[in-house]
Amino acid sequence: MVKNGLIGIGAGAAAAFLFVSPASGTPLALLLLLVAPLPILIAAMGWSHWAGLVAVGTAALGLAVIFGFGEFPSVSIPFVLGIGAPAWWLGYLALLARVEPATGGVEWYPAGSLVFWSAILGAAVMLVVIPFYGMDLQTFQATLRKVLEAALRLDSDAASAPALRSADQDRFLDFLVAVMPPAAAALGSVTNMLNLWLAGRILHISGRLRRPWPDLPALRLPLSAPVLLIATLIGSYLSGMAGLIMGIFGAALLIAHTAAGLAIVHTLTRGVPGRAAILSAVYGALPFFAVLRVLHWPVFALTGLALIDCLFDLRGRLAQRRPPALRD
Repeated sequence: MVKNGLIGIGAGAAAAFLFVSPASGTPLALLLLLVAPLPILIAAMGWSHWAGLVAVGTAALGLAVIFGFGEFPSVSIPFVLGIGAPAWWLGYLALLARVEPATGGVEWYPAGSLVFWSAILGAAVMLVVIPFYGMDLQTFQATLRKVLEAALRLDSDAASAPALRSADQDRFLDFLVAVMPPAAAALGSVTNMLNLWLAGRILHISGRLRRPWPDLPALRLPLSAPVLLIATLIGSYLSGMAGLIMGIFGAALLIAHTAAGLAIVHTLTRGVPGRAAILSAVYGALPFFAVLRVLHWPVFALTGLALIDCLFDLRGRLAQRRPPALRD
C-alpha cells in the first residue's frame, strides 16, 4: 500500500502538471493536456487501481493548493470529472479478470469492451459540460455561440488576422455550434483510446503490465454497441436537448466502431501482398479527409465494416479459409 501510495502521488503530480500546461500558451501545451490521463492510467494498470485513485486525489488536491481552495469547483472538479475519473475507471477495468472454470485459465477484461468504455466516457464528459452552458438546447447553443464569438473577436483584433465578414462569420459560428459537441465527444473518445494504448505499451515494454498484451486486431465490441450506435444515430434527429445528447453518444460510438473497423482491416490484410501500403493508406485517409472536413466518409466506411463483421463474422469466416500459418 505504501508503494502504491507513492506511485499514485507521483502520477498525480505529473497529471496535474500536464493539466495546467495550457496556461503556458505554447503550441505544445494542447498535446500535453491530451496526455494528462496517461500518468493515472500507468499507475492504475502498472500497480493497482488504488494507485490510480491516489493519483486522482493527489492531482485534485495539488490543483486546489496551487490555484487556491476557492477555485476548487472551477479547477479540481473539472479535472476529476473530465480526466481523473475516466482514466481511473479505464485502468480499473483493464485489470479485471476471472478464472474460467473449464480450463482454469484467466480471462481478462476484453479489449473491445475497453474501447467501448472509452467512447462512453468520452461522451459522458461532454454531458457533464452541458449544464455549464444551459439546460435547454436554445440556451446551450446561445451560450456556446457567445463563447465562440469572444474567441473569434480576440483573433480578429490581432493586426495580422483579417476581419471576417459578418455573414461569413455567422455561417462559420453556426457550423461550429452544431459540430462542436459531437466533435468534442469524438475527440474525447480518441484521446481515451490513445492514452489507454500508450499506457499499455509503456508498461508492456517495461515489464510492468499486469495483464497479457491483447491481440488488438481480434478485438470485438460488445453486442450492445451496434444496437446503441443505431439507436443514438436515429435519436440524434430528435428535437431539443434529447437530439443533442443522442448525437453526442452517436459520435462517440462511431469512433469506437471505427476502431473496430481498423482492427478488422488489420485482420483481413494478414498475409496480403502490400499490406503495409494498404494499412498506411487507410490510416492516412483519416487525417487527410479530416483536413477536407469530410472525415465522416472513412469513419462511416470503417463503421459499416464493423457492423458487417458483427452480423456475418467476416474474420471468423476468413480464418477458416486461411492456412494455419496466417491465422495468428
